[in-house]
Parts: sequence; C-alpha cells; structure tokens
Amino acid sequence: MKRAWRNVGGIFLTGLLTLLPVVATIYFLIWLVRLVDALFGKPLLWLLPDAYHGGMGVVLALAIVFGVGVLMQAYLFRRVFRGIERLLLEVPLVRSIYAALRDLAGLFGKDSGPALQVVEVTLPGTGWRLLGFVTRTEFDDLPEGLGRQGDIAVYLPMSYQIGGYTIFLPQKQVRPVDMSREDALKFILTAGLKARPHR
Repeated sequence: MKRAWRNVGGIFLTGLLTLLPVVATIYFLIWLVRLVDALFGKPLLWLLPDAYHGGMGVVLALAIVFGVGVLMQAYLFRRVFRGIERLLLEVPLVRSIYAALRDLAGLFGKDSGPALQVVEVTLPGTGWRLLGFVTRTEFDDLPEGLGRQGDIAVYLPMSYQIGGYTIFLPQKQVRPVDMSREDALKFILTAGLKARPHR
C-alpha cells in the first residue's frame, strides 16, 4: 500500500513539475499583454470610443516600438533623442532612474561592447570556479584606487535570487567562456540545472 501511494505521489509530483513552468509562463505572458494593452489602450479608447477593441493597445505598443527603431536609424532623430536624453540626465531624481534603466537595457544590446562578456573566475587558492559577466574595464569616473591598472569589474550573480557581487580583479585572472549572455545567466540563476532549452 505504501508503495502504491509513493507511486501516486511521484506521478503527481511529475505532473506538477511539468505543468508549473508552463502555467507560470502563460500567466506571466497574459499579465504582460494585459498590462501593455491597458497602458496603451486608454488613449485609443479616449480617441476612438466606438472603434476600440481589446488588444488594440498591444498593436499600438508594437507599432510605436518598431517606429522608434526605424527612426533611430536616422541621424537627425538620433541627435534629437540624445538632446532629450541629456535633459533627462540633468534632473536629479529622474537621472538616477533613467540612467539605471538605460544601462540595464543596454547590457543585452548588440552594441554593448565588452559589457557582459561571459567569463570564468577562479577563486585564489582554490579550484573553485564561478561564472560572471564583465561589467566594465575603465574606471576613470570612479574614486581613485577603486579600479587599478589592468583590473576589470566582474559581476557574479547568485542563483535563485536577484543579487550578486561585483568584484575587481586583474584581467589575467579571468578566462572568457564561449557562451551566450542569456545561456550563462540562465545557467547561473537556475544553479546550473539547465543551460540550454530542450531541443
């Protein structure tokens, strides 16, 4: 009897662990679509009360994002945007929020340069190795002595939570890893359970 209940419990756990990521992903996507639709749908509802239908806010959001992407290809629009950006960076509270969000969004961009290069760090005196991301190689804007000549800053995220450590160490103490940023972050945040999705 105990064995039968153990088998039933194992089957239930397998079903739960199979469904949980799927349901959570679908729930998150539905929440995100509803949030975007509510945010961008309100102006449409106000402008076109009779013609508005659910989902038009999402379409408007996608059109705006694509339109900005197209406009950013033009030199004149880029200059105008840089001017607006400079104004935002002069307002004390806005500067902190905007700069942090801009830097975070830029980390995974195509033109992020050496930022977020995946590296392996070996802890001195041990064989322990950690995966991390190079966050900067220049320290001119920091207090003197914080980053020495030949140092780099590496961010070491912690598994299963938002947090981690930023360490300064000589560049020769890290080894570049041939791994995409997304796969490395997924590997770290899931404690190495899965680096790539199932094929």
